Amino acid sequence: MARAEKKRGASTASAVAVEKPARSADRRPLYFAAFLVFADAALVALIITFVPYTKIDWDAYMSQVDAFLEGERDYTKIEGDTGPLVYPAGFLYVYSAIKFLTGGQVFPAQILFGVLYIANLSLVLLLYVKTEVLPWWALGLLCLSKRVHSIFVLRLFNDCFTMTLLHAAMVLIIYHKCGAVSVKMNVLLFAPSLLLLMVKAMSIKGVFFALLGAAVVQVLLGMPFLLAHPIEYISRAFNLGRVFIHFWSVNFKFVPEKLFVSKELAIALLILHLTTLLVFAHYKWLKHEGGLFGFLHSRFKQAKSIHQLVSSQPRPSMLSKEHIVTVMFVGNFIGIVCARSLHYQFYSWYLYSLPFMLWKTHFPTPLRIVLFLGVELCWNIYPSTAYSSLLLLFLHISILLGIWFSPTEYPYINKRT
Repeated sequence: MARAEKKRGASTASAVAVEKPARSADRRPLYFAAFLVFADAALVALIITFVPYTKIDWDAYMSQVDAFLEGERDYTKIEGDTGPLVYPAGFLYVYSAIKFLTGGQVFPAQILFGVLYIANLSLVLLLYVKTEVLPWWALGLLCLSKRVHSIFVLRLFNDCFTMTLLHAAMVLIIYHKCGAVSVKMNVLLFAPSLLLLMVKAMSIKGVFFALLGAAVVQVLLGMPFLLAHPIEYISRAFNLGRVFIHFWSVNFKFVPEKLFVSKELAIALLILHLTTLLVFAHYKWLKHEGGLFGFLHSRFKQAKSIHQLVSSQPRPSMLSKEHIVTVMFVGNFIGIVCARSLHYQFYSWYLYSLPFMLWKTHFPTPLRIVLFLGVELCWNIYPSTAYSSLLLLFLHISILLGIWFSPTEYPYINKRT
């Protein structure tokens, strides 16, 4: 049923991912996933019909789009009622298209976002069915989040498009790769994981050209702004030093505001983030290759020149989908755990990976479900409190430790030698 990639190095995705042979003839996950799509579509229709829309950012998005369509190219002058534009140019193109399709009206936009929700759910279910990590009935957890339904069809956040593009990229990583970062910067949390997978499956030359291609896409999308006001565009659209408002923090509300906005906390969390990524890379994701240093040594030990170094090919083995999804989801989750501030719409960044990660642990199933529902509870407490944010941090760390102490999957689809 499954096919290996046809040609290595054709693209980032085609070099990194491949199909995995089916482990069983059990069709229940596929049938149940199809049922969930139709059932959730009906639920989304009911929500749009009977639950009042929540006005948060939509008007600001439309104001920013209006300024762009009227010819403004200075990012410091593109603003809405909730503040200045802080997203890359892809955001403006996406919401300009939405305005064209909906006339800027909320109700048709909700219908559009409802379709987007179902498309996103379908992509995620495809990832789960392909990797076969969860039992078929646990796929239902992906449809239980009240908060994520709200993020998509009641609040119309741009995170919805970003994560749908990201999940599409994870599916198409078997074939292609998409540019979700052009809409919002949060997908950079997946970047270290993707880079590691690329190095495992491609030559350094291939990695370089893949990264160059991604950079070219960003430049082309931002060209109207880079030509007119480059400093303003780069400083606003790719501002990695933004300080979020303490009131809206879901994960660090227990931290005093003075410490919350401090550079010391930001630097400490960044160091923790990078250190945790390195530890997971060394002891988990590269365990079967002898750790980070063993992998680098075996990967490039035959290179006698710069040309051989950049052209050296990886071992003739192809990465399994389970390994790819594990590295991507867990790498992103490490960024979530170490994020200084998570706002309510940020839950969409990792909700869909929670069941996968919980079933990668050795926790008993009742505990997995309790942890999942506990995270959902924390995200539905508004406004967040010191206690809810402490509980969320505890749950995040518990899940991460569960993953850490679980066995590491063999990363390749060929048999061990």
